[in-house]
Amino acid sequence: MKEITSAIVSGTARAEDFAALPLPESYRGVVVRRDDVGMFEGMDSVDKDPRKSLHVQDVPTPEPGPGEALVAVMASSVNYNTVWSSIFEPLSTFGFLERYGRLSELAKRHDLPYHVLGSDLAGVVLRTGPGVNAWQPGDEVVAHCLSVELESADGHGDTMLDPEQRIWGFETNFGGLAQIALVKSNQLMPKPEHLSWEEAAAPGLVNSTAYRQLVSRNGAGMKQGDNVLIWGASGGLGSYATQLALAGGATPICVVSSPQKAEICRSMGAEAIIDRSAEGYRFWKDEHTQDPKEWKRFGKRIRELTGGEDVDIVFEHPGRETFGASVYVTRKGGTITTCASTSGFMHEYDNRYLWMSLKRIIGSHFANYREAWEANRLIAKGKIHPTLSKVYSLEDTGQAAYDVHRNLHQGKVGVLALAPQEGLGVKNQEMRDKHLHAINRFRTEQG
Repeated sequence: MKEITSAIVSGTARAEDFAALPLPESYRGVVVRRDDVGMFEGMDSVDKDPRKSLHVQDVPTPEPGPGEALVAVMASSVNYNTVWSSIFEPLSTFGFLERYGRLSELAKRHDLPYHVLGSDLAGVVLRTGPGVNAWQPGDEVVAHCLSVELESADGHGDTMLDPEQRIWGFETNFGGLAQIALVKSNQLMPKPEHLSWEEAAAPGLVNSTAYRQLVSRNGAGMKQGDNVLIWGASGGLGSYATQLALAGGATPICVVSSPQKAEICRSMGAEAIIDRSAEGYRFWKDEHTQDPKEWKRFGKRIRELTGGEDVDIVFEHPGRETFGASVYVTRKGGTITTCASTSGFMHEYDNRYLWMSLKRIIGSHFANYREAWEANRLIAKGKIHPTLSKVYSLEDTGQAAYDVHRNLHQGKVGVLALAPQEGLGVKNQEMRDKHLHAINRFRTEQG
């Protein structure tokens, strides 16, 4: 590993140098273990502690198969799927690995008693398998997390519709929270040259998810002038949705839970902000009963901020806690896009406000390769910026996941893998200097 890291940090190693480097027999990776699946049984979700279930251990290095690549991971980040994996909710990920393993001899490698997690990376290609022509050892890359087989016609209009579509590092093994990762070569994209390794690793999953959900024709198809309600607007997903709305000529209405998070939204350029804690919105009277009066009060507040207009689009991801309000406040003919359910999967809403007002609910899940590429292109052009607030070592990934689980973080939480320190990997200092304030925005606000 030292030879690999030294070659990357030197900045002088060529493709043939990386191709000649010996691969280690094993590497360090963040895993959950099959034997631990029942460890939190009977506990409430909020009490389950990722620090107890996530382990950093040596795992054997896999050989890249046809269409695959091995990548030396300089940095990664924590997404909510890492939290779900660590607390074994809503299902143990070992069920995903078992099903994948039945697909083929190549896929069987993923069905192991441990699961290396992580759906983001920035790093350097070490090896490619047969049939890979677009990438070679030494290429500096980031990876999106869409893993597809594309043997079915269903996936050729939109790869997210492939029956064998999976999220790498969540529904497959050998993820990015490790020193080495195994990916399909069509997951790879160029690393933005003005960003450090940890900054480049942060946007991947959430930026691509927000792009499809909000901008793409597969999602809400946002246009100039739209009013967009964004839940958790300073969080991992919401911070990218806020930037995309502003960059696309829309007006984000940012919902946050503290004055500090409100300030982050203002620093991104948002003006319409609702601090739901300060304003005391309680959309549920009790566990079983929602409060339509609170929906109406919320809708009135939105119209105060928009000059009397309702929202065209709701960027939904909290789920159960907010979904009834989201359906209610959307304008007639408007769109609610949903990509997650961090507060609960069983959504409830009053269907009269949906059908009689001709509203649409669109399910949106990650992004296809083209959408991920476009989202990464916006990062590379400096139109959208990383929202990295804090960086942990690989050994402390459990604490990083704990922070995300407890909502103690802003934006994205990064993890250094092979990178010996933060700030490495920048190739375009001039461009970086131009955008430095925006790149560091979440760190500055984090204090």
